[in-house]
Amino acid sequence: MQIILNTDPHIEGRHGMADHLETVVKDALGRFAEHITRVEAHLADANSHAKSTPDDIHCTLEARLVGMEPVVVKDHAGTAHQAIHGAVGKLKRAVATALAKHDTRRGGSLPDDTEPDSTDTPSR
Repeated sequence: MQIILNTDPHIEGRHGMADHLETVVKDALGRFAEHITRVEAHLADANSHAKSTPDDIHCTLEARLVGMEPVVVKDHAGTAHQAIHGAVGKLKRAVATALAKHDTRRGGSLPDDTEPDSTDTPSR
């Protein structure tokens, strides 16, 4: 799984941020590694000229899945680290859902920790 970080010029600490991103993504998505070819992150400071709002760092993550459409999520927060963590959490859920839908259509089973609870199944 390749992990790529793209930032606008207003994001500080790009080199350290790339290491942080790689660690967080691999920890969260490691169990999906055989299904993901690439994760691309885009970090941007929405109000780089004036810090007027607390949630102005935007993180967009795109996961390229083998044989499927890409999965894209976005999050925004006060810091780049917070935005990355929020987006990675969303991406983990979105990838699990996409793979579960894909596997179910092919007659396969759901990934290990996305099995529905018996309380989630409607009664007949």
